[in-house]
Amino acid sequence: MTVTTDRDDRAGAFRRARRRDARRAFALAVPLLAFLLITFIAPIVMLLMRGVQNPELSRAMPVLSASIGAWDGTGLPDETIAAAFAADLPGAQESGSLGPLARRLNFYLPEFRSLLMKTARRLPPAADDWRAALAAIDERWATPEPWRVLQRAAINPTPDYLLAAMDAKVGPEGGVTAAPADESVYVDAFGRTFWISAVVTFLCLVFGYPVAWLLANLPPKQADRLMILVIVPFWTSLLVRTTAWYVLLQPGGVINSLLIWTGLTTEPLPLVFNRTGVLIGMTHILLPFMILAIYSVMKGISPTYMRAALSLGAHPVVAFLRIYLPQTLPGVGAGCFLVFVLALGYYITPALLGGAGDEMISQLIAIQTNQQLNWGLAGALSAYLVLFTLVFYFIFNKLVGVDRLRFG
Repeated sequence: MTVTTDRDDRAGAFRRARRRDARRAFALAVPLLAFLLITFIAPIVMLLMRGVQNPELSRAMPVLSASIGAWDGTGLPDETIAAAFAADLPGAQESGSLGPLARRLNFYLPEFRSLLMKTARRLPPAADDWRAALAAIDERWATPEPWRVLQRAAINPTPDYLLAAMDAKVGPEGGVTAAPADESVYVDAFGRTFWISAVVTFLCLVFGYPVAWLLANLPPKQADRLMILVIVPFWTSLLVRTTAWYVLLQPGGVINSLLIWTGLTTEPLPLVFNRTGVLIGMTHILLPFMILAIYSVMKGISPTYMRAALSLGAHPVVAFLRIYLPQTLPGVGAGCFLVFVLALGYYITPALLGGAGDEMISQLIAIQTNQQLNWGLAGALSAYLVLFTLVFYFIFNKLVGVDRLRFG
């Protein structure tokens, strides 16, 4: 009985000590977790939430926002809605919220900003018939289109940004319709982004696998010297490396000059401001990630497997394909996933080396945030990019997961 009690006491003391150590470790990690939450996770979540938020009209015109939702969208709204619009407009102008609202409505209907500002300047202090008064200011108020835009702007949360990111919109009758061909750019941009990322991943695998094999099988001193060449690019700025490729690939650059001097070509080849320049620059920049991912796995593979296969009469090529290559698949999968995901969000290299038809989705997100100031559409595009990345991860884990690998 005494032995059992002592054992229980020691077990309880051990569990208390483990809990105390866990609390201490968590307390030490709290500052890092708070830093990541504030500087990394929170901004991403806020940007993604912008893709469904639509607060401009409810903030600037709360009375109109509450009343226009009951309108069925046919004909013109009744006098109550027109009066609510006229009552909210001066307050929105005084509070400074009219500018953001006008910019938001302009995304729905071009020239709506000028219509709203013109109405705010000429709005009379009182009127018996606000619909007639607004139509007297601008005849567009006598049509249902601007009122439908206001009704769409009153919906919060809204699917408009998510639809626009897929080149679609809500039609006049309320159904989802495809955007005109001359306005459809985002679906093509997503397809172009995935294609470029896939090609860059394939090129990195083709060039990186032999280098990783060489590093893993050379004597340690020689491998260390070559490893420096792989690591040095990490110490150089991404912008500097991309600019260097711009200098090398331009028509009067080093590569074209060398080709002309050797007689391989008589005129400069188009190597920059096109897809070729993007692929060359991105492959060079992302190649070290592929090499290191594959090398880390190859370094742990014992050479005895290959020697045993050769001693049993297997051809070197057969031994490599059936014994060595399957063991490197975890590194190949990790390298492909890492390079593909990094390539999806690349911005600087395609912007400097690509042409008009080589914009990736990251460039369009930057345009929406920096030039168009359409944070909602930027958030929707970012949400789709995150979603597609997660889908690719689950597909990768399903097809190339370590638990699915079979040797031999």
